[in-house]
Amino acid sequence: MPGIHITDIEAAINYWRDKKPSPDGVTLAPELRALAEVYALMVFYHEDEADEKSFPPKAQAAWRTWYDTTADTPCIAICSTSQGDSLCKGCGRTFEEVQRWPEMTPAEKRSTWRRITLEATAWRFGRYADRALEKEVAPVPEKG
Repeated sequence: MPGIHITDIEAAINYWRDKKPSPDGVTLAPELRALAEVYALMVFYHEDEADEKSFPPKAQAAWRTWYDTTADTPCIAICSTSQGDSLCKGCGRTFEEVQRWPEMTPAEKRSTWRRITLEATAWRFGRYADRALEKEVAPVPEKG
């Protein structure tokens, strides 16, 4: 079962540091304090991932707020799994990951993102990197 990777916790901490900077250089916002406790325990125990299900509620809420600012899918609309490839040349996800994406938990999605980013073999990281960037910064249409 995928967990929340320490690099995602670091990214969430940095998100909250920008969003709610310390007024005196010492005091932490509640979201930062919650994430910092998890981070400190992970460092102390030499853990790379925290179990998504046992994540403390306040830290989970702070992490989810950061998570909601990230791109949901690595898709760049060039899907070779629809042509029978077991690994998409466009985004780097497996056929199963593409099929299960809507039902995956945030930690499972971030685990997939981490794998494809570390591999960096998909077209989204090379040939079509500009296209991927455009999709990630495209404005989200308003609902209603």
